[in-house]
Amino acid sequence: MHGKADKLKKVKAPRPNVDGSLRDRLPPGQALTERFPILHEGEVPSYDLAAWRLSVFGAVGSERSFTWEELQALPQTGTVCDIHCVTRWSKFDTEWEGVRFRDLAALLDVDPEARHVMFHADQDYDTNVPLDDLMGDDVLLAFRYDGKPLTDKHGFPARMVIPHLYFWKSAKWVRGIEFMKKDRSGFWERNGFHNTADPFREQRFSGEALPIPEDEWTKKEFD
Repeated sequence: MHGKADKLKKVKAPRPNVDGSLRDRLPPGQALTERFPILHEGEVPSYDLAAWRLSVFGAVGSERSFTWEELQALPQTGTVCDIHCVTRWSKFDTEWEGVRFRDLAALLDVDPEARHVMFHADQDYDTNVPLDDLMGDDVLLAFRYDGKPLTDKHGFPARMVIPHLYFWKSAKWVRGIEFMKKDRSGFWERNGFHNTADPFREQRFSGEALPIPEDEWTKKEFD
């Protein structure tokens, strides 16, 4: 698991496989797919929604825990966006529904000095994102994909969707949101991946930006 960044640096990048009129939507080094590859580390968790909680803590006036019912009662919105995985696949026009992160943050007593967020997720996963990157219209705590509840393998019951960053930042199975005054590296960021993760700048790795195997994602399960 911890050598994944090294494994992804070994083979040439794929050639773009998208019509010229859509080329500006495909980041460099990516291949377009119409399927949805399933990538994660560890076992897929299952939950009793009656017992499930989303915890908010860190640089906030008081810690808070949301039940599933409380989150479902919040105003929800939909977005259609392109998503890009560091393993070199991109998928256009994906449809998500959930709570905008900025709307959720507005309900919290976030410290004015908070600048970063760490998303904590099962299984023992975390990833860090600047708070400013979470304020866009299309950044969601998502509950539904393509008009249906998230499947277990895609993050049920709740996952982040941060489409302008590589998709490892869009943590599945989110259980905790930690507001931070100072940045701190998450799981993949501690293991060779870039801290920022902008697909259009090919911010894949924390060291030398070497090629990533073009067929890594094709070996995974698909929806």
